[in-house]
Amino acid sequence: MYFKKSKGFPKDFLWGSASAAYQVEGAWNEDGKGMSNWDEFVRIPGKTFKETTGDVAVDHYHRYKEDVALMAEMGLKTYRFSISWPRIFPNGNGEVNQKGLEFYDNLIDECLKNGIEPMVTIYHWDLPQALVNDYNGWENRQIVEDYVNYAKVLFKQYGKKVKYWITMNEQNVFTSLGWLTGMHPPGHIGDMPTFYQVNHHANMAHAYTVLAYKAMNLGGMIGASYAYAPSYSLDCKPENAMAKKDYDDTQSYWWMDVYGYGRYPRAALAYLEENGIKIKMEKDDQKILKQAAALIDFMGVNYYQSTVVEENSINGVGMSTEMNNSGKKGTAKATGIPGLYKNAKNHYLQTTDWDWTIDPIGLRMCCRTITSRYDLPIIISENGLGAFDKLEEDGSVHDPYRIAYLKSHIEEVKKACDEGCLVLSYCTWSYTDLLSWLNGYQKRYGFVYVDRDETEGASLNRYKKDSYYWYQKVIETNGEEL
Repeated sequence: MYFKKSKGFPKDFLWGSASAAYQVEGAWNEDGKGMSNWDEFVRIPGKTFKETTGDVAVDHYHRYKEDVALMAEMGLKTYRFSISWPRIFPNGNGEVNQKGLEFYDNLIDECLKNGIEPMVTIYHWDLPQALVNDYNGWENRQIVEDYVNYAKVLFKQYGKKVKYWITMNEQNVFTSLGWLTGMHPPGHIGDMPTFYQVNHHANMAHAYTVLAYKAMNLGGMIGASYAYAPSYSLDCKPENAMAKKDYDDTQSYWWMDVYGYGRYPRAALAYLEENGIKIKMEKDDQKILKQAAALIDFMGVNYYQSTVVEENSINGVGMSTEMNNSGKKGTAKATGIPGLYKNAKNHYLQTTDWDWTIDPIGLRMCCRTITSRYDLPIIISENGLGAFDKLEEDGSVHDPYRIAYLKSHIEEVKKACDEGCLVLSYCTWSYTDLLSWLNGYQKRYGFVYVDRDETEGASLNRYKKDSYYWYQKVIETNGEEL
């Protein structure tokens, strides 16, 4: 749409940045914390780039005051971080670890003292390994009760101080990579029946948590964050356009319709039935999902790239069990679902070294789709560029490519606001450099460079990148100076 003049961003817009506990905290076995599924998984040879772990990560657990001071100097309005479930419940349930509660109390208080709104993600993939040992974690319906109990402890402890809550981070990612491609815990490949059952358990955990939060009348906002990769049809060939519909129903709306409507897409359910997959539901599950959908306050969006789809024969390409985690451009594998769709290259877009398309307009498309389909406010909970950064001898880090990436995406968010989308916040990924899950430490996302690589023992000193000063000005001018 064309507008003569932009209205700009709302005056109370939350300019933020984000992290996840396993990727930044370290202190993996300190102060009573239990082992997580990721603590276990990264010790399997060949699972991560150069066998990297989050044992130390960037030591945010011990350096959070230093990190929050850097955020305050930048002028950050909100800091999105996750709480480590095994740091609160070392065994997943049972006795609460007071030292764990105390750490997040201190972090939240430090943010508030510096005028930064804490935005808390309840679950960002680090499941207590004890629950995996006890009953296979997300594969068992028992996980719903344990998850909700964990969430209620957080609400009781921090609910008067935290106004923004995210139940799940990228449910589509941790379930797909965990039970279909084997790249995340528990490392299963092609287990479609369990994949769909696991997702239902996660959906019920989300729904019951939303209801529990609302019942406590804490006055804040709650929703889930979804890794949204909007799709384009390869061309106007009807079969390719239908492949796009298949992709949308099975790879996007399968999750977002549950959050926004409390139901699964009919076409996707028909596809499961055709393949002999039936989700086990309890009597009131559908009612609970609808109740929660009516109460969520926003849709969270983690946006990095768009995708192109085309038709895929029943004997066509399937899901890849490999990804580009080396940063060698052009090594990503083709992927798809036979009989539904396959991904194609977008020749109009550039890609990162990790083969992710760079598509700023795709972020505006996410906002427009959510607004028209669900009529919900939007929190952009992640958006950023992973790249190879170099620390100069004088302590500077020049990252014009990151500034260009973020600038182009923020411009599209501003257009989305003009077009009627109610965007509450924009959180970059990430604040400091961190462990990029399977990619080690060479794939850097932060405004703050952390002195470390795939080996342990570096100083972990923090250095402001050029993008730090750029974002500082963006915040100061509420997005007017980009």
